[in-house]
Amino acid sequence: MNNTHMKAAVYTRYGSPEVLSIAQVARPEPRENEVRIRIHATTVTSGDVRLRKADPFLIRFFSGLFTPKAPILGHELAGVVDAVGGKVTKFQVGDRVFGTTGMRSGTHAEYICMAEDGAIARTPDHVAHGEAATLAIGALTAQHFLQAVKLQRGEHILIHGASGSIGSAAVQLAKAMGATVTAVCSTANVELVRTLGADHVIDYRKTEFTKGGATYDVVFSTVGHTSFTACRHLLAANGRYVTSSAAGSDYGHMLKSKLFGGPRVIGGISKGGAEGIAQIRDLVGAGKLKAVIDRHFPLRAIVDAHRYVDQGHKRGNVVIDVAA
Repeated sequence: MNNTHMKAAVYTRYGSPEVLSIAQVARPEPRENEVRIRIHATTVTSGDVRLRKADPFLIRFFSGLFTPKAPILGHELAGVVDAVGGKVTKFQVGDRVFGTTGMRSGTHAEYICMAEDGAIARTPDHVAHGEAATLAIGALTAQHFLQAVKLQRGEHILIHGASGSIGSAAVQLAKAMGATVTAVCSTANVELVRTLGADHVIDYRKTEFTKGGATYDVVFSTVGHTSFTACRHLLAANGRYVTSSAAGSDYGHMLKSKLFGGPRVIGGISKGGAEGIAQIRDLVGAGKLKAVIDRHFPLRAIVDAHRYVDQGHKRGNVVIDVAA
């Protein structure tokens, strides 16, 4: 590889994992307000899978109706700053950083350029690149929705999908906020969510969590597969239902609760940004948030990584070791 190109996982059509391939593409050059990051690690998220498949079809209206507008997937990264623009003051060459591109993709590659005021921060010294790469989207999303629902110390929260990327972060963040956490996961992940701080665990393979007699101040659905309608009876007085993966029926309830009151139903998209990443970094540094990694794949095995995430049973995060 010469110094004007880089390796990247690309796709030019929607479909199965096999639409992905490793190619040589132009290496980006930083603008005056940008840093260029040599990516050491990234992740494959459920969001990457949805974009790759264009599922639901609505995705095509912003990612490309017939073919993908952005041929490189990936939204999380950790690596080292290797070049800076002339007006950059926050970072310097050699800084270890982590963060997310947000709604923009492009981290399944050896390099990326990001604005210095984007969602990037210096990686804590004790955190490896692979760990740091997982501490952006899941944690930012969990943080956004826990703040949106105004979770209070002493409240009881049920987290559905507690072993996934968002759910595993939500368990830890909710505990850090002083809540009592009931986690819903499969048998294989019961011990994992307990180690993350869950006070109570419901194994959905043995018990239907919506049929329990307990009530909660907050129900947080992180993976879909449920809805406000199915969970409404679980809410205590002044209870709130929040979802990062809304069912179709949830949108009407969101509007209804906003216009006419009643149980709050909250959804939408996580905002994140530089401030959010800085908060995540502080939580990691304070030992209140740690990475949950299922497995690692090298960039050359990107198809295998997508096949695995396609199964829908990953524990925490799937890391791509770009530098391997």
